Amino acid sequence: MSPPPDGNFSILQKLTAAYLLWHNFLNQLPRLARYSLGTKIDSLFAETLELVLSARYAGKDSKLALINKAIVKFDALKFFLQILWQSKALDNKKYLCLSEALSEIGKIMGGWKKLF
Repeated sequence: MSPPPDGNFSILQKLTAAYLLWHNFLNQLPRLARYSLGTKIDSLFAETLELVLSARYAGKDSKLALINKAIVKFDALKFFLQILWQSKALDNKKYLCLSEALSEIGKIMGGWKKLF
């Protein structure tokens, strides 16, 4: 199995950058939010990264299934992030910063799915 063209590698870079940004915000959340939604969002980031990495090296027969799973995890991540923001545990500036990064990643993931 060989990795896909370098264009698909950028999704890992962007997802990693978004995770590192999230990780900086995580410690600034109120304690209750940090250990509830914060932990959930952190896990979803890790699971999405793992699925994207797995899809990167997967054969054609299993790649689409992994991409679909990654998209589901990613959508859940965005949903819980929105709840965190709505509960006022994450301020507008941080939410906007993360949302912009995640929006770009979502477009890349959708394009990746269309390739298969």
